[in-house]
Amino acid sequence: MEHDIQSALTEFKGAVTGRMGQTEAQIAELRKQLDAVEAKAGRPSLGSPDVSAEQVAHKQAFDKYLRKGEDSGLSDIQRKAMNTGSDPDGGYLVLPEMDKTIDRVAATVSTMHRLADVVTIGTARYEKLVKTAGMAMRRVGDGATGGETTEPKFAKIAIDVHTSEVEPWVYNETLEDSFINLEDDLANEAAIAFAEGGGSEFITGDGVGKARGILAYPVVANASYAWGSVGYIASGKAGAFTSVAPADKIVDLIAALPIVYRSGASFVMNDTTLSVVRQMKDGSGSYYLWQPDSTQPFGGKLLGYPVEVDNNMPDISAGSYSVAFGNFKRGYAIVNRTGTTLIRDNITSKGQTKFNFRRRFGGGIVNYEAIRLMKMATG
Repeated sequence: MEHDIQSALTEFKGAVTGRMGQTEAQIAELRKQLDAVEAKAGRPSLGSPDVSAEQVAHKQAFDKYLRKGEDSGLSDIQRKAMNTGSDPDGGYLVLPEMDKTIDRVAATVSTMHRLADVVTIGTARYEKLVKTAGMAMRRVGDGATGGETTEPKFAKIAIDVHTSEVEPWVYNETLEDSFINLEDDLANEAAIAFAEGGGSEFITGDGVGKARGILAYPVVANASYAWGSVGYIASGKAGAFTSVAPADKIVDLIAALPIVYRSGASFVMNDTTLSVVRQMKDGSGSYYLWQPDSTQPFGGKLLGYPVEVDNNMPDISAGSYSVAFGNFKRGYAIVNRTGTTLIRDNITSKGQTKFNFRRRFGGGIVNYEAIRLMKMATG
């Protein structure tokens, strides 16, 4: 009996020892996996798995620069990490992902930033040749000689980039709180400011030290249109749409745009003007001409074309150009100088640190044929 009990105890101990060995092995494996997860979580990320060691080092150094102002070795790391042209002028290029955030928010806030052709250059001026006239064929009789035909004509478009800046101020205590995502916060603040300022310029800017907007060029009646000016269609009434069949003038505006540009064209107007347009009905008064479109932004569609809302466009008033219609991707260019720079200043104001973001951009019409306006006037 005693022998049986001893044998059972021995067997039980062996089983327990085996189970404990298996458990310890599982715990060791779990610990190994957890260590791997923690190491990965602590590794700086630039939003892409394909990041170089230089980019990781730049992110770490840039974060230290943002929070503490320590820039030791940042210039050398930056030259290795960044592969685009830049001219920091005493500042440092923001991280690529941070720069993308600025562009992304700008595209959300500014209608023109979304509609226009956005170009990035590495110089101070963007130049483009536009063909304003092509060649015409002619018939040649049997046995007759031909001769020279008219040659194509070109116009040169030049858009200069100008310096702009955004300067958020941050309390030093905020910089010391490690849980604050400082990069995202600064990028969002800078993005909104750049987008709002640029969005206004792309509509009404005079081109003097800033972008030149679509309403800042010579405007002529569409029947007298010539290269270098923007054609317009009159609404038929001073400071309003004509009282009778107002949508007929919108049809005229569409027809004023050469057919080659209508594919991809859209209307641009502000909310107040859109509220008037949304109330327009067909000849029988039964159906609204404006229709919602779940695949497009809020503006919906008018006579089959998208309506974009940009509150930088003027309200309806006597002589105002309150509605634009065109293919803005072909007609207007927004030009960005490569790189956004940042200068950190914790000296000027005690207890606060200011971050000076600097961008250089411009904008202007590159194809006058691709944009038409509606003037709130009788003619």
